[in-house]
Amino acid sequence: MASVISSLRYLLADFIGEDDGARPFLPEGLPAAVVPVVSEGIDLLMEYQGSSYAQFYVDRVRRFVGRRGVDERMLGEIARLMALRMSYQDPIRIAQLKLMEFEAAVRGERNATDDLLGIFRVDELIGALPAAIAEPVLDVLERLGWTHAPVSIRFSSKSRWGVRRLKIESSLRRWRLFSVRYAKERAWVERWLHMIGRSLEKQPAAAPAIIQTATMIQGYGDRYRQGLADWHEIIDRLVKPTFDGVLPIADLAAAVAEARAAAMADPRQLALKRTIAEIRTRAIAAKADAAAG
Repeated sequence: MASVISSLRYLLADFIGEDDGARPFLPEGLPAAVVPVVSEGIDLLMEYQGSSYAQFYVDRVRRFVGRRGVDERMLGEIARLMALRMSYQDPIRIAQLKLMEFEAAVRGERNATDDLLGIFRVDELIGALPAAIAEPVLDVLERLGWTHAPVSIRFSSKSRWGVRRLKIESSLRRWRLFSVRYAKERAWVERWLHMIGRSLEKQPAAAPAIIQTATMIQGYGDRYRQGLADWHEIIDRLVKPTFDGVLPIADLAAAVAEARAAAMADPRQLALKRTIAEIRTRAIAAKADAAAG
């Protein structure tokens, strides 16, 4: 129930005037060495979405403040990577950044930049819309087999119309928290944090490796989709089974590193799946040998 209330509060922030509210306070007990990292995260997410979203970030960071096994370095990495994932790149964000570049150039703070051509998948563009609109459209596109089709979008500030379009696209951030993409990103961050927590309990030495898996997911388009698919493959086939006691991997950090090294830009994930199968086979064989000996 608490999570539902929390979700509603963040989703309705724009309508109750909370989005332009005050900057959130840092979590109590935050180590001095981590203050700059969390402060930067707050500033980034206020720019990205607003004060209520930045507060959501602070609430997530707070879960790990003072937690057993979490030192300053680890807490800083959790905070840094979480802020990056919570400011994921969608067409709205790219328009925001391009518009900020233009405004800085007008003020004479930097030179004007070239146009940016973004290549997205159809489902990625539709997924940035509110779920009530996007879901029926995605259902139709799925039946037609068009969801993975690439679409090129030019982000330009070289004309009045280009700047006007950037402003319109940037203004859509007010609807981002209602989107299909946001729901998926929120679920991903929660799962990532959950796996970090389980690692602290089951295999503390593997926690840094689990934290760093967030770097697998970057950008947009095919690069983003590939990274996300690879992440889930590693978590579902290696990490979660180990924590569940189903797979006897003694050194999970090394297993994750080995699997990540095998990940390639291959939608079929052949090398990654083969490597994971080998890791699983070795772990099961090692346990059998130990039992026999």
